Amino acid sequence: MIPTINAAITAVGGYVPEYRLTNSELEKLVDTNDEWIRTRTGINERRILKGAGSGTSDMIVPAVQEILNKRNMKAEEIDCLIVGTVTPDTIFPSTANIACHKLGAVNAWGFDLAAACSGFLYALTTGAALIESGRYKKVIVAGADKMSSIVDYSDRTTCIIFGDGAGAVLLEPNTEGYGVLDSLLKSDGGGGHHLHMKAGGSVKPASIETVTNKEHFIYQEGQAVFKHAVKDMADVSYELLQRNNLTGDDIAWLVPHQANKRIIDATANRIGLPAEKVMLNIQRFGNTTAGTIPLCLWEWQDKLKKGDKLVLAAFGGGFTWGATLIKWGC
Repeated sequence: MIPTINAAITAVGGYVPEYRLTNSELEKLVDTNDEWIRTRTGINERRILKGAGSGTSDMIVPAVQEILNKRNMKAEEIDCLIVGTVTPDTIFPSTANIACHKLGAVNAWGFDLAAACSGFLYALTTGAALIESGRYKKVIVAGADKMSSIVDYSDRTTCIIFGDGAGAVLLEPNTEGYGVLDSLLKSDGGGGHHLHMKAGGSVKPASIETVTNKEHFIYQEGQAVFKHAVKDMADVSYELLQRNNLTGDDIAWLVPHQANKRIIDATANRIGLPAEKVMLNIQRFGNTTAGTIPLCLWEWQDKLKKGDKLVLAAFGGGFTWGATLIKWGC
């Protein structure tokens, strides 16, 4: 009998820039204050990537290098690099292409995947399928965004939320039942008008007018997004447990997208998890979009035990959302 191949996470890496943009600094830029930001989002500070010519790939590279060091691997051993991001270095070549070059991953192919804040989950499911096929042995999945590159720091509704960062995981074949067990991913393009970038694509290419009108920044209708995120992220997590005959008692950790503490709390409550079983770093990093979930895994990796069941959950622009069930195998 041929054993079932799962895609197990065998190493985690992460990177956040050194510069800290605090709430007190934002008070000098827009009409807001520290208490207002903290009570509504849970954020105290966020990291910002500085330096001319610095892009998303420059955060992915150290995250992947950490993985290589942990596994005593060479970059040439990487089969594929999948990057979840909405802030690519360039439209083309892909950020994965650029990162592979910087890493020296000369034998890897790769691509970018854009699903906003759900990007890492979409990429993880895609990478797991490559491993499960039996054709690839070492697939790295990264979630990374330089959100400061598309944030309008005169818009107090968005500039308080987002930060920069990158996280990555190595997927390898496992036949002992560890790894990605199930994913439930969803999308609804009808919600796109609530959270998007107005210009820069093929429908509305960059022009003097679009730049003048600040249409290359994040546009968000906060209340509408919050309403959908609270319901959809919680519901999809619950549905994932239901179809795997699990309850909150079976789950060691909820690894939620770090968009807003109230959204995270709603998801935890829906699946019956207490606060001490929820990974939370939004207070220090803000919303790094596709980077939030792998950054949580990076920070909590020493607390994870082999056999722990984790629920990864996200909601993002598009709308996109989903949840993934993992049995930790490190």
